[in-house]
Amino acid sequence: MQVNPQMKRVIFIVWLILVPAGMWYTYESHPPHISGHWIDVLAFLLLTCVIACMPIVINEMFIFLIQWVALATFLRYGLFVEMVFAQVAVIALLLKLQILRKGQLFRLPLNLIMFFLVSLCSGLIYYALGGQTRPILAEDTTSLWLGILYAFLSYLINQLIISFNLYFIYKSKQPYFGKDFFVETITTLITFPIGFVLYILYNQVGLFALLFVGAPFVSLSIIFNLYYSSEKINEYLQKAAEIGHQMAERLQVKDVIDLFIQKLGEMLPVDYAYILEANEDELILIRRMEAGKVQSNDLPPVKKNEGISGRSWANQKAYLYSARFEWRGLTSGRIPDDAESILCVPIVRNRKVIGVLLLASKRRRAYEKFQLMIIDILCSYFAVAMENAKHYEVTKMQSERCSLTKLYNYRYFENLLNEEFEKMTRFARKNLSLIILDIDHFKKVNDTYGHQSGNEILRDLASRISEIVEVSGTVARYGGEEFVVLLPDATKIEAYQMAEHIRQSIANRPFFLRQSFDYNQQQVMITASIGVATALEDAEDPLALIRHADRALYVGAKRAGRNRVAEYSSC
Repeated sequence: MQVNPQMKRVIFIVWLILVPAGMWYTYESHPPHISGHWIDVLAFLLLTCVIACMPIVINEMFIFLIQWVALATFLRYGLFVEMVFAQVAVIALLLKLQILRKGQLFRLPLNLIMFFLVSLCSGLIYYALGGQTRPILAEDTTSLWLGILYAFLSYLINQLIISFNLYFIYKSKQPYFGKDFFVETITTLITFPIGFVLYILYNQVGLFALLFVGAPFVSLSIIFNLYYSSEKINEYLQKAAEIGHQMAERLQVKDVIDLFIQKLGEMLPVDYAYILEANEDELILIRRMEAGKVQSNDLPPVKKNEGISGRSWANQKAYLYSARFEWRGLTSGRIPDDAESILCVPIVRNRKVIGVLLLASKRRRAYEKFQLMIIDILCSYFAVAMENAKHYEVTKMQSERCSLTKLYNYRYFENLLNEEFEKMTRFARKNLSLIILDIDHFKKVNDTYGHQSGNEILRDLASRISEIVEVSGTVARYGGEEFVVLLPDATKIEAYQMAEHIRQSIANRPFFLRQSFDYNQQQVMITASIGVATALEDAEDPLALIRHADRALYVGAKRAGRNRVAEYSSC
């Protein structure tokens, strides 16, 4: 939730005017009762800070249980001491949570004001009703009921201030009576009786009461946090296994990387993500994600021991940094200036580092140590999935592509042609044009310059056609010196114009032979004859479209003198 800068300034001004003056007024009107009890007061302060720094975490919600200590402190030493302790507890809480960073400093005076108002209002009402801060005798039921009233008022005023902050400062649209309200109410009902027990027991046995009540409470907090941490680790492990299975199902390298980055962003606070692939003696950036958007991979390669990723690669070791000052001198300016936390893990396959993953967050202490283990497991899954996807892509390319020209082969073209005709039957395509090209007198080129030189021409010709067609259609090697271009949604006129463009690019530009017999670069001029046909105008099925385009090639172009484009005509 964002707070506008003007409101932040108002919060600081209100704190500066209200809290110091209110503390002074409280000290003068209700002085503390601490003469001769300084050691006891410091012990209470220590317990307050310990409890404040050990919140219980349930479902990512922080539960602070300092109310019971504050209640005992107020009843024994008075309002001023309780207010001072509350202010110290707020500072301890915020430092523990590491939220006092740039742009969030207003939360310190905001929470100090809130705790101050809760203490002041509930304390003054308690005094106004005749309540006193002194040991309560067993038969003094009036003071006991006033103490219960003080606890209830503290809770009520706290909820009122929280609702004010949510709706008028944070401008939140979330319902007030949600999970946080329910947890706050339950913990208040549980902890306030503990405060009365601590107060009464302290009056009987002194400082031992802090040990008898505080030690079990602290131990319980530790046990709760350890249990929650183990549950969280198990949850992360389960998620990692699920992500591993999902990545294994992806057959494209891009899909594996996309899924990996997406799931990392769902598991961890990730503002920046970089995946680098080891290539001989340097790391090449293959994916760069910043602020939720994919960026170009135009960053320079990383050498071993260069920057954080280079160190991770060289040492085969993961690194975790909680704040910018920890890693500032280790980078070469590739990581954005507003990044704070960094998690860097090598991607290992068969005991060899094949890449490095680097995650960064704008928050301090965004990552925990156990998450290194989780990300290391995910990186292992990622390495296996990438290897399988690369093998699949290579195998698929070998089965679909011509090894010489790298164009699609006849098998792929035939399947694609059938798919396009199926789309036409569903009216998903209006037209489907086919261009067939054959090099004129190509046998003479092979006989004159050799088959290696002929292969050079085929490769260069494939490149020229691909540059012209680009995304407008699909280019394939039909066989020998024949090529085909399939143009979805292209009319016969559009197909004819593209065919003429292809013909001119062949006839008007020489081909250079670098492997000619005399070891000198040789220029060769060639021409091509081209046939064009369009469905459904010329054909109603795939075989007819091929047959009619081929007829246009040999009858309309070859027999008419070659080096020309002919379109099919039924006449």
